[in-house]
Order: sequence, then C-alpha cells, then structure tokens
Amino acid sequence: MKAFAPGSVTAVFAPTESGDESRGVSMAIEDGIVSDVQTAGRTEVVLGGDSTNFEPVEGVLAELDVTARVELDADIPIGCGFGASGAATLATALAANEVFELGHSRDELVGFSHVAEVEAGTGLGDVFIQSAGGLLMDDGSGRRRWKPTDAVEYVSFGGVSTSEALGDDELMGRVRSVGGRILTSLPDNPSLERVTRDAWEFARELELPTGRVRETVLEVEAEGGVASMAMLGETVFAVGVDGVLPNRTTVSHHGAHRL
Repeated sequence: MKAFAPGSVTAVFAPTESGDESRGVSMAIEDGIVSDVQTAGRTEVVLGGDSTNFEPVEGVLAELDVTARVELDADIPIGCGFGASGAATLATALAANEVFELGHSRDELVGFSHVAEVEAGTGLGDVFIQSAGGLLMDDGSGRRRWKPTDAVEYVSFGGVSTSEALGDDELMGRVRSVGGRILTSLPDNPSLERVTRDAWEFARELELPTGRVRETVLEVEAEGGVASMAMLGETVFAVGVDGVLPNRTTVSHHGAHRL
C-alpha cells in the first residue's frame, strides 16, 4: 500500500513554551514523499534502495504497534527544510493504517505522526500542514488555511540539523521571541509574497542565512521576486520569479493521501 505526503516549507515559526508544538506559517508543496508499506516480520526503512535509520517513521510504526517494510521515494531533499521526515512519517502512517486495517481516524494518524516527530526531534508541526495542504498560519489565535496559486521556486545547498537546532535553548528562545513578533504583525490572510518577505526579516534577524543563501536571495530580488530561507535548511524558496532557481513547484492544496 502506497501513500503520498507533500513536502512543506516553514517560513516563520515560534515554538510554544512546552517545546512540543509550534506556531508559524507553513505551506505544503506538490513535491513530496511516497511511502510503500508492506507487512514484514521486523521493521525496515529503505530510502533510495538502501536500509536506513529513520527514527520518526520507526516511531510511528511502533505507536501503531506494527512491524513493516517501508520503502520511501522522495522528490524533495532530505534534511534540508522541506519537512521530509514529517512527510515520510505521515505517509507511512496513512499506508500502514490501511495495510493492517487498524481503523484509526485521519486526526489520530496525524497525531501519532506529530508525536513521533517531536520525540525524534525532527519537527514541531510539519504534519499538520502536510495533512491539510495549502498555506497554514497559526499566530496563537487558531489555525487558518487558504490556497494560494503562486508558483514556488527553490534551491537547496544542504541540510541543517533540526534536532540540534530545536535542542538549542538559547536559539529557540530567540526564535520564540522574533517569530512571535513577526506572526503578530502579519495580516489575517497574508499573500504568499508578504509571508516570504517577512520570513526573510525573521531569518536575517536570527542570523541564520549562510552566504550562499544571502547571495541567492539577492539574485531573486534582482529579478523582481521575493525569497527567504526554509526552516530549517540551507535552502532558498522564492515567489514572483520564473526560471531563476532550478526547481519549480506549486502549493499543494490536497494534502496527504493514499495512492
């Protein structure tokens, strides 16, 4: 049984005091991950033809109390700010629920996936936008979702350790403060261009962008677009340009689903 979950790009976020959830603005994209789940005597996760340790995927299978062989096919870079761990975990939960006839609701599967991500230190809420699709904003007053039609271009130069960043109390304290302020300043239904512009202010104030990220954002701006850094990865996403960055996708409006 196969299931697909879109990748996601978090533009701005602000962890809650408890550290197990996050407010923010994120979008789901059409590029994502397919998980093929098959019954097996022991759990094995295969990525690109090779067995790998994929803690949140293994964690959600343990939460579901099943063992399986999981083959992942990724159209997005792993560990580069595209929510790949969340997409893999959510797609696996959806497929496993069907294979093993577990009867869990979608909300329960999203919850199990979220817990697996938090416990693995790989994400604080990617699975919510990956389940819903569209652009999702939570400024503390509740989640709001809408469906922008902008094309999104992106390029990735490498990864940032999400678990290390989320475990850095000093950094997360600054993220909570700056991210909270940015979220409060956004209008109720901001355009994707506005979100991206404010996201770049967020990233720069936290001194997160590398030299390559800064140079790429300047290239986008020189062509009349806006760009920022995906959280968390050495990755630039942009709107308002055509052919400036090597990868082009759109916002996914449908969210994760079985294939």
